[in-house]
Amino acid sequence: MLQHLVSTVFWLAVLGLAWGLARRALIWKKGRSSTVDLRGLLQIPKRYFVDLHDVVAREPFVARAHVGVAGGAILALALVAVNYGLGLYWRSLDAVLLLAGLMMLAGAIAMASRRRQAPARLSQGPWSRLPYSLMLFALAVALVGVVALTGTALAPWLAGLISLAFAAGAAELALGIGLGGPMKHAVAGLLHLGLHPRPERFGDERFATALKPLTLTADDMGVGKPADFAWNKLLSFDACVQCGKCEAACPAFAAGQPLNPKKLIQDLVVGMSAKSDANYAGSPYPGQKVGEHAGAPHLPIVNGLINSDTLWSCTTCRACVQECPMLIEHVDAIVDMRRHMTLVGGVVPNKGMEALEQLRDTDTVGGFPLAARHHWAADLNVPVLDVGGQTDWLVLVGEGGFDMRYQRTLRAFIKTLQKAGLKIALLGAAETDCGDLARRLGDEAGFQRLSQRLIATLKTRGFMHIVTPDPHIFHSLKNEYPAMGGHFDVWHHTQLLAELLAKGQLKPTRAGSLEAVTYHDPCYLGRYGREVDAPRSVLKGIGIKVVEMERSRERGRCCGGGGGAPFTDIPGTTRIPDIRIADAKSTGAGIVAVACPNCTAMLEGVVGPRPEVLDIAELTAHALELA
Repeated sequence: MLQHLVSTVFWLAVLGLAWGLARRALIWKKGRSSTVDLRGLLQIPKRYFVDLHDVVAREPFVARAHVGVAGGAILALALVAVNYGLGLYWRSLDAVLLLAGLMMLAGAIAMASRRRQAPARLSQGPWSRLPYSLMLFALAVALVGVVALTGTALAPWLAGLISLAFAAGAAELALGIGLGGPMKHAVAGLLHLGLHPRPERFGDERFATALKPLTLTADDMGVGKPADFAWNKLLSFDACVQCGKCEAACPAFAAGQPLNPKKLIQDLVVGMSAKSDANYAGSPYPGQKVGEHAGAPHLPIVNGLINSDTLWSCTTCRACVQECPMLIEHVDAIVDMRRHMTLVGGVVPNKGMEALEQLRDTDTVGGFPLAARHHWAADLNVPVLDVGGQTDWLVLVGEGGFDMRYQRTLRAFIKTLQKAGLKIALLGAAETDCGDLARRLGDEAGFQRLSQRLIATLKTRGFMHIVTPDPHIFHSLKNEYPAMGGHFDVWHHTQLLAELLAKGQLKPTRAGSLEAVTYHDPCYLGRYGREVDAPRSVLKGIGIKVVEMERSRERGRCCGGGGGAPFTDIPGTTRIPDIRIADAKSTGAGIVAVACPNCTAMLEGVVGPRPEVLDIAELTAHALELA
């Protein structure tokens, strides 16, 4: 009797899953069309076990529990499908089914145990129920296997009770996607891996970070309503498991600004379903109440579903993306929504619009004359590379060339390159802004204009390499310019310094700092550029031992200077650079080594006692007795 009841429940569950998937697919279909490579579906197993579990494995206990639950569930469902769905009723398969049930039960118990000591970042509500419904399903599966193996004759009421437990667990799995329950992530997550909006994130280019250009046509001006997202991006939002790892990593959330990446993704989920956030059971946006946001696929997102200050709080540091076990692209979504606000609405808060206007008028963020960008180098005898000229290393200095504090870093770097005997040159008044700030503030038209102008300038000059101390220029030229037709060999200044030290072209003559030194990884170098070793190699090469902060390397905390955040200036309960300096002070270091002009400005802007902030180029020049 039990066997036939399980067979019946299985086929009902299949129908429920088909209904739920069709219902969810109709929601995803409301998004824009997107060209996807369906061969990605064949890559789901590899992407699941390699790419996804690479992130999950950062918490070993959770990883093991997930393997138990997910592995046991998949194996159990496959066995039930074959043995009971097809009516085979083989005892050998029941033996494996028992093992699958026990494996799943162990994983579910581990998840339930963790929930009892849950970190604040985990959402509650249905997610608190999930481990117990999975335990119920796993127990029912194990009992089905035991009964079938032993041939025990059950009383009808007991067989019915086991079948009800099996049905309750199956309903969590089968109906979850259609009703928007926690288990929707299982189906949506697997499809998301196969149809990912950034397929280049898998394989050799798995850390791809470049934003995609817009065509700037009437129907491609960013995202103003949920239906403006591509359908596979809507699918990706459904993959969210509300673990809150993005929330814990977000510098804006930590500073009390009105942004929580997890809540933002969940708002987009309810928006595409024409609902409100009233049932959201996680941490809210700081300073905002849950239950006050609602939307629909064809209604404006901003100030209905999501407040504008939430979008402008983002520093685009990608810490959320780095930590997301489901490989969701939060920053892409935020920039897409910013693009619509800027290009269509023409509204950027505080000094953001002023910066964009300066870029349009002067090709610099601060409105400076282009010829003034290299005044700091007047006495250094650095040639300016004119049209048709040739050099080995072309140095792009960026907006830091107008900043009196950062000019010390630039002078130290140039002196060091001259000491190494490199053939270098500057662009002089021909160096225009690379467009990074414009793109992050949503002015895609401004970025494309600026990038095309700089590319045209560079193509009229001869050089072997570009080197820059600015990670934002480094990322733009190396990762985003190829889509605009600019292909150059781009180095960050720490990469070049590391090579010169390794080759013996630079030989320190002064002992390294007597004070403890900690190194702050710039987001656009460590996470966007995946370069965390070169800066440390330089410090080691000049005799400095680095005391690492708890959040370092690819998981370093943002300084607060990216994404145009200093210009939009959304208030919080504290400042992001204050938090980062507190991280540095906890190491006992007297010096914070940096490798970015934005990081220099943000960390030096912290008031009160703090470590000294010095660029790696300054520390290198000191070791060479050039400063």
